[in-house]
Amino acid sequence: MANEENMNYDNTEECTHDCSTCGANCPSKGADQEPVDFAAHLNPKSRVGKVYAVVSGKGGVGKSFVTCALAVKCRREGHAVAILDADITGPSVPKAFGIDEKPGVSDDNLMIPPVTSTSIQVLSTNLLLMTQTDPVVWRGPMIAGVVTQFWTDALWNADYMFVDMPPGTGDVPLTVFQSLPVDGIVIVTSPQDLVGMIVEKAVNMARMMNIPIVGLVENMSGFKCSRCGEIHEIFGKSHIDEVAKKYGIPVLAKIPLDPLNAKAMDDGLIEYAKLPEIKTDDMF
Repeated sequence: MANEENMNYDNTEECTHDCSTCGANCPSKGADQEPVDFAAHLNPKSRVGKVYAVVSGKGGVGKSFVTCALAVKCRREGHAVAILDADITGPSVPKAFGIDEKPGVSDDNLMIPPVTSTSIQVLSTNLLLMTQTDPVVWRGPMIAGVVTQFWTDALWNADYMFVDMPPGTGDVPLTVFQSLPVDGIVIVTSPQDLVGMIVEKAVNMARMMNIPIVGLVENMSGFKCSRCGEIHEIFGKSHIDEVAKKYGIPVLAKIPLDPLNAKAMDDGLIEYAKLPEIKTDDMF
């Protein structure tokens, strides 16, 4: 049976995984203890310039669409681009690009990410499964470990990498923020009253981890009628400008629901879609 002293050490709820700011009482923390370095190092044969993570405090707001749109725009501007699909249990990036090719293996056993028709590198769990509908039933530490392996054990060659994150502030976002050299995050929201709470969760985690916030993207910002072209506020009035002002974050885009974009994602043709304008001057 553990004694009281050891029980005090096992206080994971208080742990922030950053010994310089953590209030938990554990053996890893001491006056002469150096902070733990969780950084995962890129393979020497790989090259990645800037890394941007696309996040949200909840699911279903269109992070994958925004990730794909940013990657496609970056590629259209002539940059070498990669997508690391960190949404391990709900990956959708490969389908958006119409790829199902398994990763290759280099002579030194590095994964070679498949490329899309316009040469965007993509690594996702869906490309590792026997069939794309197989469920990924893994516990948090294993999922986080796969994300780290995608970074360290793959042969990347990119000026810009976009990381499609799972929703929330759990194991994977923590792993990405601690292990990858993230240059900034893009927060995706929707035009609903709870958007303030969603943004606040993402903002607080980013600031806790000292990750710069590039800006906000409001997805599903109304519905664009394919017949009349008008935008109808079917999800209510937008609150993004007030939220952005509250936290001092720029609004990068307000993207209405467009059936053509949804079809492009479903058909694997996102690279050839007429995508919404997203402000990326401070990104690439």
